[in-house]
Amino acid sequence: MKTLGQKIRLLRLQKNWSQKDVAKRLEISIPAFSKIEIGITDINFSRLNQIAELFDLPTVQLLADDSDEIKDYAKEVNAMTKKLRQREEEIIDLQKKVIQLYEQLYQN
Repeated sequence: MKTLGQKIRLLRLQKNWSQKDVAKRLEISIPAFSKIEIGITDINFSRLNQIAELFDLPTVQLLADDSDEIKDYAKEVNAMTKKLRQREEEIIDLQKKVIQLYEQLYQN
């Protein structure tokens, strides 16, 4: 079962919002929101309601066991993260090749 913070993170990512975006909407600092996602900070009922309203969900859904929709989205996020890592590795390889070509060009 995902923790409440993990659920909130997935919902945030689903909306393509940064932590800064959500913190601003909740009128709290970015570190304070980060602590909510990580699970360091316990969320009071008022804040829980505020988060539920922000994501247009009933408060109970945030507290309930993972729904299939959230599980599916987590799989999608993981797949995208893997693709992103692969693309980053490709970019690094291409950057290395450009540097090598540049060095070869100016060594002659």
